[in-house]
Amino acid sequence: MKKTIIGTLTLLIFFSVGELFADPAPVVGSWRTVSEEGKEESIVEIYEQGGKIFGKIAKLTDPLDKNGKPHTCTECDGTDKDKPVLGLVIIRGLAPDGDKWSGGKILDPNNGTWYKCFLKAVDGGKKLEVRGYVGFSLLGRTQVWLKK
Repeated sequence: MKKTIIGTLTLLIFFSVGELFADPAPVVGSWRTVSEEGKEESIVEIYEQGGKIFGKIAKLTDPLDKNGKPHTCTECDGTDKDKPVLGLVIIRGLAPDGDKWSGGKILDPNNGTWYKCFLKAVDGGKKLEVRGYVGFSLLGRTQVWLKK
């Protein structure tokens, strides 16, 4: 009986320590964003900085607007106002939260609106669930991004 309890405790400690050294950010990397029509729209580079997750637009499928000029975030506020969409940081300040990253925000550069956000790597890290929402997580939308 004592051996079984000690063996169980040893396994629990082993797996707990393993969790501490697990990949801290399976969401880090390049992700292809896809429209609801199935068209690739951009590449978002997600990176870790100071223990938090951030993401910027690294590539646009259509980098120029109808006038042949680079897309800008005309609807954004503050320092992002009229910045080029290419290179714009659209994910800010997510922290680890179990099997996902949350507590930060995501920008929709089409309308300049910031939403609460969480990210979760799925399908063995091949896909990323990106949930943007207002207030409660139930009031939002999830996109699936694909690992590049």
